[in-house]
Amino acid sequence: MIRTIVQKDRVGRKEMIAHIRSRGIGLDRELMSAVAAIIDDVRQRGDAALIDYTARFDGVRFQAADLRVDEKTLRESAAKISAPVLESLRAAIENVRAFHERQVERSWQFSPRAGVVLGQRIAPLERAGLYVPGGTAAYPSAVLMNVVPAQVAGVQRIIVTTPPRTIAETPAVAAALIELNVTEVYRIGGAQAIAAMAFGTETIPRVDKVTGPGNKYVAAAKQLVFGQVGIDSIAGPSEVVIIADETAPATFVAADLLAQAEHGEDASSVLVTNSATLARAVAVQIERQVEVLSRKQIIEKSLRDYGAIIIVGDLNDACNVVNELAPEHLEIIARDDEALAAQIKNAGAIFFGASTPEAVGDYFAGPNHILPTGGTARFSSALGVYDFLKRTSIVRYSFDELARVGGKIATLAEAEGLTAHAQSVEARLK
Repeated sequence: MIRTIVQKDRVGRKEMIAHIRSRGIGLDRELMSAVAAIIDDVRQRGDAALIDYTARFDGVRFQAADLRVDEKTLRESAAKISAPVLESLRAAIENVRAFHERQVERSWQFSPRAGVVLGQRIAPLERAGLYVPGGTAAYPSAVLMNVVPAQVAGVQRIIVTTPPRTIAETPAVAAALIELNVTEVYRIGGAQAIAAMAFGTETIPRVDKVTGPGNKYVAAAKQLVFGQVGIDSIAGPSEVVIIADETAPATFVAADLLAQAEHGEDASSVLVTNSATLARAVAVQIERQVEVLSRKQIIEKSLRDYGAIIIVGDLNDACNVVNELAPEHLEIIARDDEALAAQIKNAGAIFFGASTPEAVGDYFAGPNHILPTGGTARFSSALGVYDFLKRTSIVRYSFDELARVGGKIATLAEAEGLTAHAQSVEARLK
């Protein structure tokens, strides 16, 4: 089910890494063209387009007045969850909030010399739009990871779009929204929801930034509307890499690979190990454990297409594999995990030791689970409070200071051929 690449097969290793990194949506011209047409239609026809696409893609027909989920419906759905689920949600919210409160930035000013005041003003975005996926899986955890940092940042208006059946079929999503006091929810999914939040319709307000996970149509839409609206990232399929030595329990490693694979058929689960014995044991455990899992078919296809066990000569080389893949999630289950982590340049999140499965981060620990995918950990980071803040530079010069340095400013402007810039300074000097 899962391919094993032996140490000497350098070509196979290179091809597998390239194959895993090819899962992005950016080069799918047919997809981008289809999504662009949806976005343009929503811009032109507003609510009418949303209603038509919901009937076409979701099989649900309603009027514009039904686009927003009324608070009574939201609360009725939330009331259906069990007490243990509610208790767990509340504990997770507390953890996520405690972590993100440490990310808050403050405005500041300083005076490098007399007559000069410089600074940075921090302010929250006014409106944020959160997309909550439905379909094969709906994620109340995604609600927490998007809403909490926005609230900690001070965003005043948070709206949510989600496919039309999500609230009724996933009470935990409704409960998460109620617990976070977010009640402006619209029953729209897919690319059309992203377009609605980016440009606004008669019913759905335009927002400043769109965040949240989704399928490839949602990801493509976010890529196309970026610039008209801010986005968190263009999220690709989920992924995990596990570095493990012979001390790692094969049952744990296999379980974690399977957990990642159940996200979707294009998810990627990779073990990198210096132990052929562990590699064989993990392969056996995967075959055994998958038989009892509810998403068995999805898992099997994911592992067949994008799963791998890569055997390396030593764990230093394992770190090279990780840095090439720049994975969303990295687990290290080895003797000296701190020393190995010190060699990692590219990873969205690192999970240390046999008692820290990636699921701890997905649901409960506190750090954000919305992470860079598809190799983008080379240059981007987890969603956080800073994604919902604006930074405005502050500059104040006295006339005396302008007189002191104005000649230099004019000289630089003239060197660029921008004589009007120079004139704007020299007019004051005269």
